[in-house]
This record gives sequence, structure tokens and C-alpha cells, in this order.
Amino acid sequence: MKFSGKNVLITGASRGIGAQTAKVLAGYGLKVWINYRSSAKAADEVKAEIEANGGEAAVIGFDVSDEKAFIDGIKTIIDSDGELSYLVNNAGITNDKLALRMKTEDFMQVINANLTSAFVGCREFFKNARKKKFGSVVNVASIVGETGNAGQTNYSASKGGLIAMTKSFALEAATSGIRYNCVTPGFIATDMTDALSEDIKKSFTDKIPMNRFATPNEVAEAIAFLLSDSASYITGETLKVNGGMYM
Repeated sequence: MKFSGKNVLITGASRGIGAQTAKVLAGYGLKVWINYRSSAKAADEVKAEIEANGGEAAVIGFDVSDEKAFIDGIKTIIDSDGELSYLVNNAGITNDKLALRMKTEDFMQVINANLTSAFVGCREFFKNARKKKFGSVVNVASIVGETGNAGQTNYSASKGGLIAMTKSFALEAATSGIRYNCVTPGFIATDMTDALSEDIKKSFTDKIPMNRFATPNEVAEAIAFLLSDSASYITGETLKVNGGMYM
């Protein structure tokens, strides 16, 4: 895949999908800015692995739910590199409980961390990228933003809102040469899912036509495609990475 820009900011990139996306994009030749909130050691380890494989990376710590910190973080990158070509809004949290037991603050905590923060990132990226009339953003949503999920009213709302918001940004930014797209991962093989019993894993995979979890790399490559010049005529789309679980 070809990239016309030179750098990318990935939020929540110290572990999981974010970390793998950083490694994949560095492998395609981009300078990767690895954002973290609290896992400085893990972020440094991702950076070290990228550099050991010949890539270029930098670590930048801030909480995406802090608007000023996010804005300052983007400014730091642009001051350093002269531009920010790509953005992956990946950072997010969960706070699961049944809706009847969910307090308003439980709901808003997840909305602010997952949706409001992505709005700030998308907006600030737009402000800067329109000067060069080039840029691409991928927002990492979730299958539950499309289907809903019991016990995740807040998370589902944040991810469903992210899908709709992405389309709105895509409409506003298209004439400026800036693209906004989404990926909606299904079940992903992580340390957390590895710890599940075989019976529970089977109950999940039975719902997936491909009968397995995705690897973080499969999601990362989908993100890379949407960012890249290979998707130059794709904007406002939601790419489902779920093994056929939701068609």
C-alpha cells in the first residue's frame, strides 16, 4: 500500500489493536506517534520494537478525554514534523453493567472517553489538514455500535455515535481532500480472550461464520488500507472486520 503522507498519530497505541496498528503502519514507512494515557513502559516497548525493525516512532502521552491535552498533543506533532498526515482514533474504555444499574456518570464517562475525544481529534485534524487539502482519519468503532449489546449501553452508544459522526465529518471534509472512515471489529484474539475458558470461547466463535476470532493484525491491516492511497476514493464508509458475524 502507498501513503502520500509521512506521519500518523494513533491514540491508545500502547497495547492491543492500537499497538499492532502502529507496527503495521511503521512497516509501510510512516513515522508513528504512539499515544498512551498511563502505560508509558508499554508504549516505549512498542517504539523499541518498531525501531528494531527499521521503522520510525515517537511516544506522546496524554489523556484523549482531556480536550486541551489532545489539542496540545496534535500541536506538538505538527511543531515537530511540520504536519500530521493521518489519525487513528483508537483509544477507548468500557464500564459494563446493565442499563438499570448504570448511573449517568457511568454512561457519560464512556461517551466522553470514546466519542467526545474522537470528535476533538477529528475536528483538530480537519483544522490542520485542510491547509494542505490532504489527510485521512480512521475511527475504530465496534460491532456493538451496529448491533447493540446487553450490559454495554454506554459503550454501544459511544461506538454507534462514532459511526454516525464519521459520516458527518466525511461529508464536511470531502471537498478539502480529507477522508474519514470507520472500522468495526468483532471479537479479537487478545490476552483477555486467551484467558477465557474453552467453553466460553466456543460460545463466542459459534456466532461467527468464520468460526474464529480476528487477530489484531487483521484489524490493523484494514485500518492501514482505509488510511492509504489505495482507498483514495473511499470516505464515510464503515469496514466490518468481524468474520461475517454481522452482515
